[in-house]
Amino acid sequence: MMAKVAGEFKRVASTFRNWVTEDGSSGFKVEAGRYHLYVAYNCPWAHRTLVVRKLKGLDEAVTCSVAAYRRDERGWKFDPASCPGSTEDTVHGFSHVRDVYLQCDPEYSGRFTVPVLYDKVQKTIVNNESSEIIRMFNTEFNAFCKSPEQAAIDLYPEPLRAEVDALNEWIYPNINNGVYRAGFATKQEPYDVAVRELFAALDRVEAILAGKRYLAGDQLTEADVRLYTTLVRFDKVYVGTFKCNKKCIRDYPNIWPYLRDLYQTPGFGETTNFTHIENGYQGKSPDRNPHGIVAIGPDINFNEPHNRATKFSS
Repeated sequence: MMAKVAGEFKRVASTFRNWVTEDGSSGFKVEAGRYHLYVAYNCPWAHRTLVVRKLKGLDEAVTCSVAAYRRDERGWKFDPASCPGSTEDTVHGFSHVRDVYLQCDPEYSGRFTVPVLYDKVQKTIVNNESSEIIRMFNTEFNAFCKSPEQAAIDLYPEPLRAEVDALNEWIYPNINNGVYRAGFATKQEPYDVAVRELFAALDRVEAILAGKRYLAGDQLTEADVRLYTTLVRFDKVYVGTFKCNKKCIRDYPNIWPYLRDLYQTPGFGETTNFTHIENGYQGKSPDRNPHGIVAIGPDINFNEPHNRATKFSS
């Protein structure tokens, strides 16, 4: 998903951008069991889709296959025998995610990324852009949520859309992608810029959370989901592996309890697999980890009381 330019990494746009709709006007109609999600637990972009799928109660309506945390020369692979938590490809029985792409388009020459939302009826990839998949799960699949309460959850409510869009606009480049800009930099200057912008953005988040339970106020939104998957990995892997070591998330008086608040919310902690995260990010890499040593720790208690609900109760 990234290309190197003068020591800096630029993220390449996703290529499959179709949409599942309730009425089928897009060519992809919402149906229970029709769509399949391909993910990896260590991937923060795929993790977004897992959080929303669970939060909305779609884990039966949208089936799922999980790749192993270690990739080989063919990319993401399905390997439950040697990687607990990974699954088989229950749609095709393919060995790798790339085979899903090539089944759809034998001439495909892009990156073989997760997440992937796949249509089992038309036998094609619908979308591989996480930000769009979570919006589909939020609005288009409500008829198939497990409960009315889950169907009523709206992570992109009309009155807050402008604010959520504005949050996403600076959180994505500076925090979500910022850790990658730091971790994959090959020259000092782009690394320095990425780290400065990352921690300036975290300071901005810290200030927002001093007065609000969630980023957009008292309601959980997609902005929180998108930020969560970076924050929950931060102290475990980004501080060390990606050299984002100016501060830990646990050093922030507001962000740290906010992160625990999210982790303890249904859909968040239960889709967070630290074994996959730690092993996936710290696998053998000629540039970042030539010996493949996986660090022990830190030990972090994400279930420690946070008191955010009480603090911001009306």
